Formats: sequence, C-alpha cells, structure tokens
Amino acid sequence: MTPDSLSQMLSDFLDGSRAAVVVEDGAVAFDLAESKYSISGEYNKCLLHLWSSERNVVRRVLDAELKTTTLRLQVQRMGQSRPTRLDFCRDRDQRSPAARRSSRVAYEPRLRRALERNFPNWTVVRLTTSLDLQHSFGPAHLRGFMRQGQRGLAVLGVNEQETQGTVDGALTTGILWLDACRLAHAARRAVEGLVMVVPKGTAALTQQRMVHLHPTSAKWQLWEFDERGDEMAAVEIGDQGNLNTRLVHAIDEAMAHDRFAQSISRIRNILPQCEIAVLSPALISFRLHGLEFAQARIAHDPRNFQSGEEVAFGAAAEEQVLGAHNETDFGDLIRLAAAIRHKDGPKNHALWRMHPERWLESSVVADIEALDGRLRPECVYSQVPAFSAADRAMIDILAMTRERRLAVVELKANEDIHLPLQGVDYWSRVAWHQSRGEFARFGYFTGGEISEQTPLLLLVAPALHVHPATDTLLRYLSPKIEWELLGIDEHWREGVRVVFRKRASDLKSEIAKRRSA
Repeated sequence: MTPDSLSQMLSDFLDGSRAAVVVEDGAVAFDLAESKYSISGEYNKCLLHLWSSERNVVRRVLDAELKTTTLRLQVQRMGQSRPTRLDFCRDRDQRSPAARRSSRVAYEPRLRRALERNFPNWTVVRLTTSLDLQHSFGPAHLRGFMRQGQRGLAVLGVNEQETQGTVDGALTTGILWLDACRLAHAARRAVEGLVMVVPKGTAALTQQRMVHLHPTSAKWQLWEFDERGDEMAAVEIGDQGNLNTRLVHAIDEAMAHDRFAQSISRIRNILPQCEIAVLSPALISFRLHGLEFAQARIAHDPRNFQSGEEVAFGAAAEEQVLGAHNETDFGDLIRLAAAIRHKDGPKNHALWRMHPERWLESSVVADIEALDGRLRPECVYSQVPAFSAADRAMIDILAMTRERRLAVVELKANEDIHLPLQGVDYWSRVAWHQSRGEFARFGYFTGGEISEQTPLLLLVAPALHVHPATDTLLRYLSPKIEWELLGIDEHWREGVRVVFRKRASDLKSEIAKRRSA
C-alpha cells in the first residue's frame, strides 16, 4: 500500500471510531475519546502522531489490515528498524463473544468454591449471569445469593477477564441486585447486605464509592478474588481517610488570554460567539456550544529550539496544524460548525450530535442560575481536574452558592445508570480537598471564606432521560451527602429549564407513604 492509501484508510476508519482504543504491546495505550491524533503523508511516508495528557508517540505506518471492528497496523518506531503492531479497536473488549461466554462460565464454579470457603456457615443458593433487561442486569456481572437460616446476602462478582470499566460499574449493578433480592425474599428472610467480589488489584474505585453508601441500610462487604491463586481477600472499606486524590492549581485565565491574544483575535474575527476554555497556561481551547474545533498552544520548533504560538484545528480527535496551506480548510470548518451547531441545526448531522454533554455543560455554565438560583454566576469552574489513584477525573462543574457553599454539578445529556455513583465520586473528592483547605490555597473561589458545610451534589439530566433505576440507587447513598436530582426540559439546547427537582427528603417521604399504604 502507498503512503497516501494508508493515510486515507486510517482516516476513513478513525472518522467512524471516535471512541476507539489504541492497543500496543497488548495494552491500551490511548483512548481516542480523550486523546488526539494527526496523520501525515509527507515525504513519501505515512506518519501517525498520537498524544494525550500522559503520552506522546509518533509511528511510521508500513501496512494496514481491516478486521471487522479492528484496524491492525504494522508500524515502525522512530530509531528502530524492527516493525511492531498497533491496533485501533472500536470494541473496547477485544475478546470474541465465545471467549467472553467461556470466561464467564468458568468463573461461576471458581467463585462458588471461594464463597463456600470464606463463608462456611452460609449456603450459596444461586449464581447467574442471565440477561435481565427489566432490572438492567447483563451477563458481565455474576449475581448470586447466599442464605443462613432467615438471613440472606446478595453477591455480585466480576471475573478478571472483564474490562476495568465493567469492574468500575459493578457497584451500581450490585446495589440494584441487593434491592431486587430484598424484594424477592421480603416474605421469607432478611437480606442483610451485599458482598462485592472484584478481581485482585482492581478494588480502588469500588472501595472509594462504598465509603459513601448508607452505613445502616445494608452491610457492605468488598472482596478481591485472585482467580489464579484461588484466594479471596477482604478489603477494608474504612472511611474517607484513605482517599488518594490530588487537585491541580487554578489557572490564571487573564494571563492565558493575554498570552494567546493574537489567536483569540484571529478566531473571534471569524466566529465572534466562540467559547474560550483555558486548559493550561500554555493551552487554550476554542469551542462552539461545547464542540472543540481548535486549540492554541505554545509549541517548540525543533529546528531552532524556540517556542511560539501554534493553532491546531479539527472537530474530532484528528488535528491539523494551521498554516498557509490549509487556512481555507480552517475557515470552512468554522463556518460549517457555525451553520450546524445551533439549536435549530440539522439533528442528523455529525457536528450537531457530537459531544452532547459538552453542549449541555456550556449551556449550564452560561446560565448557572437557571439551574439553581442559589448558585453564583461569577463562581463557576468547568472540567476541574481531580486525580485519584483509580483514575484521572474531570468534575463537570464546580460552583458555589450565595452562602459560599461548594456545589458539585454532574451532568448527563443521555440516560446513564451510573449517574448517582459517578456524582458521588466527584463529591467525595471535592469534600476531601475542601476539608483540607486546598481550594483556597490552590487559587479557587477567591474573595472570601468558603463555607465549612459539606458540598451540595446536583445531579442533572433531561427529565425523560433519567434512568428508571436512579431513585433506587439514591436511596442507598450516605445521609451525609446532600443531593438533589434535577430533571431539565428535553429542549435544553434552547435554554436550560428545570422541570422537576427531587431531594433526599422527598425520597424518604415517598418511601414512608408506600410503607403506610
């Protein structure tokens, strides 16, 4: 294949693979949902450049082969003569359906034996991976039940072949399984709690989340299972004292705007209504209703070791560096985005449909008081990085009430069963840093003392896209978390309007009414 045909094949595949992962040496090297790439066919070579906040690689592409949902590349690393393999995979779980079924079938007897050893006085009644769409149960999570006289325990396990995302989502399924077991056994026995079993070395995020579940609504147990050693070990849930997280310093946005004044002026002359997001002192993003179409950054010229301002553009993961040869393409992209990316734009167009949560976020940030009149419009931060041992997270919106109480806003533009527990992730990190006075020390919310009250947690989604299981999950959250569920009008692109609001106290009242009836 020629360099031009390789470049075209790679571009065509990646155009329809915005959530693909890049696998090199058997491990995921890049997630295109969070990374960027560029393809160059200059100098009779096909060069692929991949970069993220953590890695930066360049590979020469020698050959390519398309296999269903995977593009397999033969590549050459710079300075090395021996080719290696690079896979672009649309499906994050690379196992075949048969391999998935096989690993799940093999896991059931292993977990049964481990449970019988570690719970000798209990009887393992049932283990199943059967599909149950009514209760949102899929085959990736093994659901079980143990009994001892009139007592019961719900069990949920994940085998070591599943993806980390499947492991991280297991607690949501576990809570729903516990609730389903309680309903099914209400007349015969008391289901006391939930036994969560995850693969060895993967418990960090589940442990962090379980700290913030209601301590008296159930007995919560977390175990790690080493399938190779056939051993289960209990994980101490403890309290928030074991949370490992770090906050980044607030960026001086005025200084960044001054540094990139030339690029800002250049782009706003074409698109005056564009949004400017400062990502770092050396990087700003240009967006239209949350859709990033360009970045300005400080780049180094390898020819003379000098640094200067550089603009890169592209509406998806692929980028081009702006120069005289593609300035017309740049202007065409901006004008196309402006024609498509608005509330009355063509809904079937890719640019209109891309990144709906970023669009919702930009609408909320622009009018935070429409979401909640308590919030101060001058005290709003979006996409705040707060890293933990488990992952690199971005808090959607961090705001402050008029009484200077912190508020964590978690947004979902589409139905998402994990909304409550993802909100808890960010709430716990904010509460941790607040308790240590780090927001003031790191330059956030200047101009006064931050209230010592624990943060509010606002969970926001279009009213008809709130997952039916959300109420059940919210019932099991710790009473220390003051949460509110906000359902907004489905036509939020025309303006954010709250159509219903539910608080923890409302949920308690509903439960009391059902019991009395």
